[in-house]
Amino acid sequence: MLIYVNGQFVESSEAVISPYDHGYLYGLGVFETFRIYEGHAFLFQDHYERLTTALSCLHVEWHMTMEAAWEIIKELLVRNDFRNAYIRFNVSAGAGEIGLQTEAYEQPSIIVFIKPLPPAGDAIEKEGVILEQRRNTPEGSFRLKSHHYLNNILGKREIGQDLGKEGIFLTESGYVAEGIVSNVFFVKNGILYTPSLETGILNGITRQFILALAKEQGISCKEGLFTEQELLTSDEIFVTNSIQEIVPIRSLRSHAFPGKNGELTRQLIAAYQQYRHKLWGKFELSERRG
Repeated sequence: MLIYVNGQFVESSEAVISPYDHGYLYGLGVFETFRIYEGHAFLFQDHYERLTTALSCLHVEWHMTMEAAWEIIKELLVRNDFRNAYIRFNVSAGAGEIGLQTEAYEQPSIIVFIKPLPPAGDAIEKEGVILEQRRNTPEGSFRLKSHHYLNNILGKREIGQDLGKEGIFLTESGYVAEGIVSNVFFVKNGILYTPSLETGILNGITRQFILALAKEQGISCKEGLFTEQELLTSDEIFVTNSIQEIVPIRSLRSHAFPGKNGELTRQLIAAYQQYRHKLWGKFELSERRG
């Protein structure tokens, strides 16, 4: 399988970066993961914009346009003969001297990973698990989708390799935060709730899209600080990410939930599936309303 590394398309087994890359030495790197649906990169503009914002925070100078980034992805799809795929677009600080650097990084390393996915199907339910491991706080003013994944890995070790489970973090204060690889939503009395960014969670691209989609669908939404008890006494729960889309939760602790039969969950899944082959960014929803 071919991947992209710093200007070249190479076999994944032959890909190399410098051992002095500060993405490797100090974790100074960020990435975006998203799906390709029949050749279309869903919400690619949103992912690109979040990537550039994160790189600016890390003082990594990256000047690739969205159009140039999309050309790389299209070439990978052609060379690997994929129509439906997982993409990880990774940019790290690049090589530097050993030691902490305060000046900007001017030659970042760019790797674009790809792997095939089956055509998108129906939503798959999961069991939710409240983790003992607490969600750590962001290292800066807000959480980046960075190489720092130890907190997520420790959470994953609690539930093991069972793909039918998703772990849910609480903050140190006991508020619902996010899943190991997802954002959390729940429904109570017809209102959609999701934890506030104040909890230190990642502002997921799919999270942002679901909030915009709910508005388009006429669903009231509230962001805030919510307890585990509020989550357990809700009517519906689902989690989201860009690869798995909307994942209904069928059980949490000893509580059963309707999963994909939940009214609002079912409504949002149907709306999501209508758009996943079309949109480049959530802004297009408001344009369509206009």
